[in-house]
Amino acid sequence: MTRVVLVHGIAQEAKGPETLLADWYPALSDGLALAADRHVERGEVSMAFYGDLFRPVGHRGLGAPELDASDAQEGLERELLLQWWRSASTLETRVVDPAAPARLRTPHLVQRALNALSHSTFFAGLSERMMISSARQVRRYFTEPETRAGIQDRLAQRITDETEVIVAHSLGTVVAYEALCAHPGWPDLTLVTLGSPLGVRNLVFDRLMPRPSHGQGRWPASVKRWINIADVGDVVALAKELAPTFGERVRDLRIHNGAKAHDVRPYLTARETGHAIAQALRSGVADPNGSGQSNGGGYEK
Repeated sequence: MTRVVLVHGIAQEAKGPETLLADWYPALSDGLALAADRHVERGEVSMAFYGDLFRPVGHRGLGAPELDASDAQEGLERELLLQWWRSASTLETRVVDPAAPARLRTPHLVQRALNALSHSTFFAGLSERMMISSARQVRRYFTEPETRAGIQDRLAQRITDETEVIVAHSLGTVVAYEALCAHPGWPDLTLVTLGSPLGVRNLVFDRLMPRPSHGQGRWPASVKRWINIADVGDVVALAKELAPTFGERVRDLRIHNGAKAHDVRPYLTARETGHAIAQALRSGVADPNGSGQSNGGGYEK
């Protein structure tokens, strides 16, 4: 019986559903307990895992193949790296602004972006290969139809008649949104998006399927409630609010995750996330913002 379906983001190709659940489930439980003194059994939670679809095939060399700035492809990969750089520079003083004069040793724009991002909180400790690989997974999702369909199918396999809420993080929010739009007959569901890039114009929003119309994304027919949660310092969630692009029915909430703004664990342990999930589970709980008892409609405007 799957009541809660989780959808992960990028850079999880070396893990698996149980490995991810070992991190996600305790954090999910803490958020529920903190917000509403609720509990969901481990057997009622399922991970829609797709990371293996990005895992490179075996090769003779040791470790993963190295990537450097010259390997970042023109188009979405480079644009995404540059956008992350611009976003990080506005949020963190230690990240040099893209408009700052370039040192002679690093004239290449992508190399400058990678160097700058290495000083950001989110990307600190990540190699150039990992940063490029992360951007590449986003590019592959949007440009490889078979990969896109295969990832969405992983989520579809986890949805049952008992499913009440989908909790998605990062690129997983794009997967969840598109899969929900493609399955209007799924049972009434609550969608909780964490650190979502869905509202990022050009790079993500304008590439969605179905295509946005007149600057507005389609509302997924099977979604009765949508709560979007973002940390103000999250470099990936460049557009913190989704209501302007998906309609006023989206409830946008801001939280503070500390140093690891995009990490899924502080997102899940947040009171706001716990309350959103608790309300989605049948037999609603009181809204701390004063809406009273809810049995399915407390978050709609």
